[in-house]
Amino acid sequence: MAKVELKQPIVEAIAADVKDAQSIVLVDYRGLTVAEDTELRKQLRDAGIIYKVCKNTMMKRAFEGTAFESLDEYLEGPSAIAISKDDATAPARIICKFAKTAEKLEVKAGVVEGKLYDVNGVIALSNIPSREELLSKFLGSIQSPITNFARVIKQIAEKDGEAVEAPAEAVEAPAEA
Repeated sequence: MAKVELKQPIVEAIAADVKDAQSIVLVDYRGLTVAEDTELRKQLRDAGIIYKVCKNTMMKRAFEGTAFESLDEYLEGPSAIAISKDDATAPARIICKFAKTAEKLEVKAGVVEGKLYDVNGVIALSNIPSREELLSKFLGSIQSPITNFARVIKQIAEKDGEAVEAPAEAVEAPAEA
């Protein structure tokens, strides 16, 4: 069997993983302890993110013709990829947070929704809250004025209810001219 035949399934597996991906973050994992690597993999897996250590040549082949092809220039040295199909900023968020405690983990670059980001861009993306957090904040900001409005209307109704009873007796029918 030729080497190409052995490598083809690996390239196809990577290509399948990145096919519908919203984002990929490329990292250099050299220097991580086994415990750190295990913890990083667990955090990524819990968030539904695929994390793989792959040969750069395999990733280059898998990225051909995709939005992730722009990562080719960053495929130097040992590389691992974190792939998210749902939350575009999740890999950046988890990896950058993890890198604060595991200083050996280095972010190389990332592609989010088709746009290439260098290490500084990935770090900036990591500060964006998740979609769920943004939605809950948005719903909270919508709900708050409605709740306050309902509270004010109720207070007005209670106040007017008392005030309306007294003047209602004093109101006379208008005289016809």
